[in-house]
Amino acid sequence: MEEIGNLFTGFATVLRPFNIMVMVLGIVLGVVIGVLPGLGGANGVAILLPLTFSMSPTSAIIMLSCIYWGALFGGAITSILFNIPGEPWSVATTFDGHPMAQQGKAGEALTAAFTSSFVGALFAVVVITLIAPLVAKFALQFGPAEKFAVYFLAFCSFVGMSKEPPSKTVAAMMIGFALASVGLDSMTGQLRLTFGIETLLTGFDFLIAVIGLFGIGEILLTMEEGLSFKGKSAKINARVVWETWKELPRYWVTSLRSCIIGCWMGVTPAGATPASFMSYGIAKRLSKRGRNFGNGEIEGVVAPETAAHAAGTSALLPMLALGVPGSPTAAVLLGGLLIWGLQPGPMLFVEQKDFVWGLIASMYLGNIVGLIIVLTTVPLLAAILRIPFSIIAPIILVLCAIGAYTVHNSTFDVVMMLVFGVVGYLLKKCNYPLAPLVLAIVLGDKAEEAFRQSLLASQGSLGIFWSNGLVGTIMALGLIALFWTAIQTGWTRLAAKPAV
Repeated sequence: MEEIGNLFTGFATVLRPFNIMVMVLGIVLGVVIGVLPGLGGANGVAILLPLTFSMSPTSAIIMLSCIYWGALFGGAITSILFNIPGEPWSVATTFDGHPMAQQGKAGEALTAAFTSSFVGALFAVVVITLIAPLVAKFALQFGPAEKFAVYFLAFCSFVGMSKEPPSKTVAAMMIGFALASVGLDSMTGQLRLTFGIETLLTGFDFLIAVIGLFGIGEILLTMEEGLSFKGKSAKINARVVWETWKELPRYWVTSLRSCIIGCWMGVTPAGATPASFMSYGIAKRLSKRGRNFGNGEIEGVVAPETAAHAAGTSALLPMLALGVPGSPTAAVLLGGLLIWGLQPGPMLFVEQKDFVWGLIASMYLGNIVGLIIVLTTVPLLAAILRIPFSIIAPIILVLCAIGAYTVHNSTFDVVMMLVFGVVGYLLKKCNYPLAPLVLAIVLGDKAEEAFRQSLLASQGSLGIFWSNGLVGTIMALGLIALFWTAIQTGWTRLAAKPAV
């Protein structure tokens, strides 16, 4: 009952006129970002984060989270109409969405995609509402050793359960740790890796790094690819929406299964992209019309979109309750919370109730508003892709430069943004993942501080990380996640051996 009362308080916060305005603005910007290939939720949030510094933390996080929801919705538009995934997790949507558009069923495909996205996100928000306070209360028992164990679990999960090669994930993470260590040592006050540059005394600003890695890096990649957009037109009216909605309940099992898959993959660092592919593959295997998947089957749109949005939304659960982001966008939002002076984790639910429950309430309303906006503005949004990229790219570049400059009003930050942009471009060209790098930048110094505090308390003994059942269990889960691929391979080989 206490959580329900807090949620109603959150709705009262969100329903203030200014917060409603930033919610609608955030969703519109997010859908535009989702429509433009090469941007995406993490990039959009990183680029526009400086614009929220003049707002209250609650209004700022509402706007940024709604940019995220909008980007989740927008990625389906390019996938279905143009066969160009606006987001990585929208790739699976192209398999059946674009064939439906080619058959003249673009309206039905888009309605199914948007509705499934809404259902998946709503399921995840309900999970967050019910579980996040319990996780936060449990996490209040955490000391430095337990906190380090949680960070260890997050890092190991990225290495062992990511679809990227472990060596590249570790390399990207090491770069992030190196960047996080620049500046003053929080324990001793000594300078580290500043090389006599006074501007680096406070370290690399998280926001500058993210804007460069995501925003500038994506622009360079897109310029190299020279994207040209050719696609199908779409029109959604009340009749198309109603007819599609009448058909969708037939696939409730697929939707429920996709919601569960998405939430699991979102809470773990696996993310929305593998969730969408896994959900599509399982749906294809179990569906009565599985053989027709890839030829314009509406169930092939429902499965990946539901899972992707459930995963994208549920990734905020570990970020809020434990201070550990479950996705690159959640990592960017985590950095925003730190900039606003808020400490994500269990104490956030105690010290900043209005903020937390305002955010959760905005997830409910943002989903509803987002569904209405995308259903009514698809033709306009699709027309954005007719604008030459030579016009769009400079606009994005200027926004990135303004965002970087406004952090400290320093031209050095703009230069560093460009340097990080080149680094992000090179890493992506070499297929190195950016998510572990961002995670290490955000959590590297916190993990180091928790580790060193634990060793001080135990007089240098590593046994403190196995000193009780809680910390030992979390560390064991981290080791299992780290060697998950090897465990799976060994189990498969044992199962394949013929019985003697």
